[in-house]
Amino acid sequence: MEVAAPFLDPRILARQLGLAFGDNEALSALEDRMEAVCASIEALGVDESDEHAATRAYIGALAEADLIGLLVPAAYGGAFETVRSTPICIARQWLARSSGALDTAFVMQGLGSYPVTLAGSDALKARLLPEVAAGNAIAAFALTEPGAGSDASGMTTTLTPTADGGATLSGTKCFISNAGVADSYVVFAREGGGDPEAAPKYCAAWIPGDAAGLEIEPSHVIAPHAIGSMHMNNIVVPPEHRLGQPGDGLKLALSTLEVFRVTVGAAALGFADRALTEALGHLSTRVQFGKPLAKQQGLRFALADVATEHLAAQLLVYRAALARDAGYTGADKVAMAKLFATESAQRVVDRAVQSLGGLGVTVGERTERLYREVRALRIYEGTSEIQKLVIARSLFGR
Repeated sequence: MEVAAPFLDPRILARQLGLAFGDNEALSALEDRMEAVCASIEALGVDESDEHAATRAYIGALAEADLIGLLVPAAYGGAFETVRSTPICIARQWLARSSGALDTAFVMQGLGSYPVTLAGSDALKARLLPEVAAGNAIAAFALTEPGAGSDASGMTTTLTPTADGGATLSGTKCFISNAGVADSYVVFAREGGGDPEAAPKYCAAWIPGDAAGLEIEPSHVIAPHAIGSMHMNNIVVPPEHRLGQPGDGLKLALSTLEVFRVTVGAAALGFADRALTEALGHLSTRVQFGKPLAKQQGLRFALADVATEHLAAQLLVYRAALARDAGYTGADKVAMAKLFATESAQRVVDRAVQSLGGLGVTVGERTERLYREVRALRIYEGTSEIQKLVIARSLFGR
């Protein structure tokens, strides 16, 4: 269906957002690739019921299209000198229109490897990052625990130093994307073995997917997603696999989220894009009371409301991504973008479901799938409530 509204043009750079992207030639070329890649991947018809096989298939297709390079620095086979949020946002918005599982497979390669980019030894970077970019190593980011979700400082997983400069890792992580399919895990932990009365220090380490002492317990969520818990029992961590210094762990986690959290908003934009397209197509062709539903003023107004929110969400997401890439820090920009884009996308999808009536909740219909896929975005990488806390701190200075 051809969409008249400029802010729904499939090409993001053509949406007349009024933002100065600055690198239009490179980003336009990226959109050329995204259009072709998304069409070819959808044609593959990947069976997402086997979540691990689907993840491998998607990463293979993304690597073949050289898209995972957006998540790794050029020195290690990446697309740009540094990992940039704006190109990742564009890629995620395109990918989410096709599949939430495809989008997740893509971004986890970045989320699970960026701590190594920031703080890994030269040897570990040279070993891991080219493999991630080539799709030969599937990455995971292990922060959440049963007793430490939004409050990461409550983690109890422990990294205990050993005499050789390495450490042993023990504890449990939960809701870890790619658990069980990953070849590479970055794990955040509390430094063990020190003064129990002293303030805790947090740290990070890299472990391979086949590490002795690692057990995976699969989990199942409402949309196709390779996810599970990690149980770690005295995993040996050599000195060169520790990331940064003791005490750097939370800073490293937050620095990673600073790059990728805004891209969650872009994935939400992709879901909203697809939902609006589905709703507009249905309302334009479904006849009730002698005329297309699109002629009913109440339904037109409902779509006008969510379309306005969707445009506002796009402005916030790309404003935050462009600011981050230009070197302007400020967690409030990212928090506002993630909060508004994910909450508004939920409303857009809900309106699409309502527009399709019974079809909207029929298993196998795109809107039903979107309804399940979009929900997690308001939770992972910082809940909506945590984003409000970040924004409030910015307002009040503490």
